[in-house]
Amino acid sequence: MDAYGPKPRLVREKHPPWTQLSRLGPVFVSQGPAPAMIPRPLRRLCLLAAVLVLPLRAGEATPSPDPALLQRAEKIVAPLSLADPAQNLRVRDQVAAQYAALRVVHEARDAAIQAARKQDGADKAAINAAVQSARDTATARQCELHYAFLARLAADLSSAQIEKIKDGMTYGVLPNTYRVYQEMLPDLKPEQSAQILAWLTEAREHAMDAGSSQEKHAWFGKYKGRINNYLSKAGYDMKKAERDMFARKKTPEAASN
Repeated sequence: MDAYGPKPRLVREKHPPWTQLSRLGPVFVSQGPAPAMIPRPLRRLCLLAAVLVLPLRAGEATPSPDPALLQRAEKIVAPLSLADPAQNLRVRDQVAAQYAALRVVHEARDAAIQAARKQDGADKAAINAAVQSARDTATARQCELHYAFLARLAADLSSAQIEKIKDGMTYGVLPNTYRVYQEMLPDLKPEQSAQILAWLTEAREHAMDAGSSQEKHAWFGKYKGRINNYLSKAGYDMKKAERDMFARKKTPEAASN
């Protein structure tokens, strides 16, 4: 099973053994050379990047969410309409704390990348290796934070409620995009709909950990490209399907006028 992928046996990419960085599960990281294969001159920069990206671990203080994060979390939790004020507060604080913890990881990653690129005398290969190491280390830590966050939510919320939290953290892109595919291609087979939903779900898990709106949408963009290629190979003309969908929507509007 991929880092955030669904359990159904669907189309998946294969990843080499050294991409399994997280003790809590595999993660999507670079498919470059295995660490043992990195030439010794490159290892020092990689180590520097890894050290700079070291995030919060057990026993370290969790950063306190700022008011903006608490406000964002409040908006995400509000649609649940939790009757228990204490429960509502706990869930809000968990969401805000997750954003704060991810911010630490993202800022450390960015600092490590910046430091690697400023190394005097380092060649391009060494810099690239250090940058990728910083990204991979951050990805592994995000994976750990991700599963720990979901485990904490599960102590207070049902699976359906957690789904709403995930959608709230990713602007509702999954249900909206899935609905558009269903409207655009009403003759989809059940297994095709299942594959689309599986890939959008995987995209959402990644997007939850992204640090900006642009990065979140980029994850969905990546997976929508995969979905469109999958459907094109299955014989669907995606451009025609989109035109037909808009034409169907215009017909009722014209009739009402």
